[in-house]
Amino acid sequence: MASAHDSRSILLVNGPNLNLLGTREPHLYGSTTLADVERLVTEAAAAHGISVSCVQSNHEGVLIDAIHEARGRDIGIIINPGAFTHTSVALHDALAAVEVPAVEVHITNIHRREAFRHHSYVSPVAEVVIAGAGPRGYLMAVDHLAHR
Repeated sequence: MASAHDSRSILLVNGPNLNLLGTREPHLYGSTTLADVERLVTEAAAAHGISVSCVQSNHEGVLIDAIHEARGRDIGIIINPGAFTHTSVALHDALAAVEVPAVEVHITNIHRREAFRHHSYVSPVAEVVIAGAGPRGYLMAVDHLAHR
């Protein structure tokens, strides 16, 4: 018989241009690929008995649809909204609407970069924000959600 613990899952959401990790501006983002990040998150979550579903898109609506599907299914959302961080009221509204705890992750410290990157529409609806820890930030997010 399956328990509620057996069905714990996390949604990992990566926004625009994160499909280019490992080759895009490696001086900022390093050599870790999106596949590496997804594998790291999946392995870290599995150690806590949690499964992970991953979505990456350069299209805002695809990300919103994935967030909507997390409602009632996932114990948390880990989201790196990429450039949508600074532009998307729609992602903010989707995260607020689903009432699933969200951890916002940024590989770089967005507050040490260009001024337009300093504002996040996602942060007000995120339970935790992790910025500047590189790919390890995703692992911190898993740990946070696993121990909520």
